[in-house]
Amino acid sequence: MSKKLIYYQQILQKVSFDVRLFRKELRKAYRYLTPDDCDILRQWVDEFTMTRLDLKLALYSL
Repeated sequence: MSKKLIYYQQILQKVSFDVRLFRKELRKAYRYLTPDDCDILRQWVDEFTMTRLDLKLALYSL
């Protein structure tokens, strides 16, 4: 797990109060992370948004 991945996980947790900002930061993370880190982040996001329907719906608009 890279430092960038940990950084983006922390950012996503902090901005999860705003769906638009969450989506924006998630797109940014996918641009800057390696493909392996993107896979790990995708799994993390699935688990993180499991109880948050608003964030889950935001993922479909990526």
